[in-house]
Amino acid sequence: MGETKLSFRRYEKKYLLSEALYSSLWERLKGYVTPDEYHRSTVCSLYYDRDDYHLIRQSIERPLYKEKLRLRSYNVPGPEDMVFVELKKKFRGVVYKRRVSMAAEQAGEYLAGRALPAEDSQIVREINWFLRQNLPEPKVFIACDRTAYCGLADPELRITFDRNIRWRDTELNLCSGSQGKSLLEPGTLLMETKIPGAAPLWLAHMLSELEIFPTSFSKYGECYRENILEKYVNGVIFSA
Repeated sequence: MGETKLSFRRYEKKYLLSEALYSSLWERLKGYVTPDEYHRSTVCSLYYDRDDYHLIRQSIERPLYKEKLRLRSYNVPGPEDMVFVELKKKFRGVVYKRRVSMAAEQAGEYLAGRALPAEDSQIVREINWFLRQNLPEPKVFIACDRTAYCGLADPELRITFDRNIRWRDTELNLCSGSQGKSLLEPGTLLMETKIPGAAPLWLAHMLSELEIFPTSFSKYGECYRENILEKYVNGVIFSA
């Protein structure tokens, strides 16, 4: 296994597929990709936001610049297992992801403001600035069962397929299991393509042939709109 990458700059596109459409795509795609480092995993993410959900409310308005903070693990961790603290930014369609790794328990203490990481890097300083500006707290846990691939000819190309996307707004700890309520209709999966530059022509032709088009979709955004917002719509006035 190679050295873990901590900084990314890439274009990301998302597609919602039926299982039937996925099967048609996979028959064409399988000769161009190979399993990546985290080929099969349960991706667990804990999203942080301000008390009034300001960050996700701003994000779904599709501004030129937006950012979010999350804890992420590949499979359910124990307290001493390593997880990623990730700061994800998007500006003019380009995604910048910066992350540091630490034990799950330590990460929780760090984001709660009760401890500082031993590492003092540029990425840690960026996360510290975000924490000071937003005072975020854990809001939503989202998990999915992912299969991930990279391009045979272009290892920088990454394609992932997420099934059984589920969420909860209780037990907000990565170590508390991956259970949750379904986010999408049964039989719907999320495909993502991630690449530093333009998509290869073979992939563009493949998607066009099958009439697979990108969509604006965020797991946290969808969860907020469809499940969380209604809890607060009566009698709650959010601050700007």
